[in-house]
Amino acid sequence: MQTINIIQEIQRLPLDKKYWIIEETIKSIKQDELNYKMEIAVNELYNDYVSDNELTAFSSLDFENFYETK
Repeated sequence: MQTINIIQEIQRLPLDKKYWIIEETIKSIKQDELNYKMEIAVNELYNDYVSDNELTAFSSLDFENFYETK
């Protein structure tokens, strides 16, 4: 379906459905933006994480069981 067809279909909808479409579209755009920013951050920090032992020092404890003392 082409963009113009989508717009024409949306224009035929009642107002509450139009608002729903707008809200869902904005949520989708925000999620895409967040995913993009996270991907950039991962790419920027990946080399540091791989080469800097201080950043991974506690990784050896990942599978240890910890219990809270009372």
